[in-house]
Amino acid sequence: MNKLFPLILTVVWLSCMHLSHGYFITVDAHSEECFFDRAESGTKLGLMFETIEGGFLDIEVRIVGPDQKVIYQGEKESSGKNTFSAYETGVYHYCFSNKMSTLTPKVVMFSMEIGEAPKGTIGAVNEGEAGHTKLEDMIKELSGTLTSIKHEQNYMHVRDRIHRSINESTNSRGRHGGSVFEALGPSGNDRLVRFTILKAVLRKLSRGCVNGTTAEEAQFFF
Repeated sequence: MNKLFPLILTVVWLSCMHLSHGYFITVDAHSEECFFDRAESGTKLGLMFETIEGGFLDIEVRIVGPDQKVIYQGEKESSGKNTFSAYETGVYHYCFSNKMSTLTPKVVMFSMEIGEAPKGTIGAVNEGEAGHTKLEDMIKELSGTLTSIKHEQNYMHVRDRIHRSINESTNSRGRHGGSVFEALGPSGNDRLVRFTILKAVLRKLSRGCVNGTTAEEAQFFF
């Protein structure tokens, strides 16, 4: 078994490359983008997606079977993972819709996974065939696990990058706003003090002159 382990890892890696397809797409406002996979009945299919840019980071998702039956439908979703078995042989469609948006395009990262078609068993199998089948099952299981880990790492990396970008943008606006208030602060305070003094002087002058100064003359000095 130890001698076979490097071979198993190699086969698993190649399986991951062939059975998983990752994409980045831009879905314009009022539009829909669809992709498809052909699968045999009983095959495991999967869709993972993440809205990484645009608006509120949401998208409409729809999975449709060969007979136009809606397998899954979601609205305003930021991310998700859906797995299912093909209920009949044919083409399965994955659609991302941005028809709800009037102006903003959305950028979506997604991957479509397709497993091995199930193999029927006819008659009894000998010990050698049973061992070979067990090895194949092990490879498939490892392949699925590595693929899921790879996708999760990609999503975490993209999500971290988005959050970091948002934080940097927010901090930049905060620093800019603080600079504006700091610049306006002394001038605004000075005007408030002068207005308060002028109001007090005018109140006294309305009752008569103070030291021979009229209200018009007081306003001139301020």
